[in-house]
Amino acid sequence: MAEFFPTTVYLLCFATSAACALLLARSYFTSRARLLLWSAVCFLFLAANNLVVVVDMLLIPDISFRVLRLVLALAAVSVLLFGFVWDLERD
Repeated sequence: MAEFFPTTVYLLCFATSAACALLLARSYFTSRARLLLWSAVCFLFLAANNLVVVVDMLLIPDISFRVLRLVLALAAVSVLLFGFVWDLERD
């Protein structure tokens, strides 16, 4: 029973990030606002990060995926920061 709650939280975090990425991408395709694109890519990286957390903590706990998780989180923040700077320069 104690293993059920962390698994549920990890999977809900993944599902939430993936849903945000899909909704942001759908909004981008209808409005073509560039900030929506950068936000969708950011949440895509965050969803991948959460998926790696599930694999790391639950499926393969013997192997550490810490570096991959950190790289994915850095990529997510970097993409969003790049998008903010890119849109600031274009306006």
